[in-house]
Amino acid sequence: EPLEESGGGSVQPGGSLTLSCTARKIIFSMYIMGWYRQAPGNQRELVAQITKNRVTNYGNSVKGRFTISRDDFANTVYLHMNRLEEDDTAVYFCNAEPTETILTEYWGQGTQVTVSS
Repeated sequence: EPLEESGGGSVQPGGSLTLSCTARKIIFSMYIMGWYRQAPGNQRELVAQITKNRVTNYGNSVKGRFTISRDDFANTVYLHMNRLEEDDTAVYFCNAEPTETILTEYWGQGTQVTVSS
């Protein structure tokens, strides 16, 4: 798989976690990198995206709490999650959205984030 996530786990409300996603065998700069999440019974939803020019887009529920960043030398995208809430509990998926139609979109396998007291 081209995308490998890490950093999930369990944390108490108000805590922080950082997710990482390293891409292999793709031209990283030709992708908009993002994070999505899916909670049980819910549809997959956008958490955050970042372009190669560092333009960002966040889901409304995480604005002001989560920050996405990317390191194009390391082919890695990060999601820094602060002030976590129980509603943030979900499987988080890394996404590589191509900027050219001839390229393939990729998804990571997902990493579980559980926020619970």
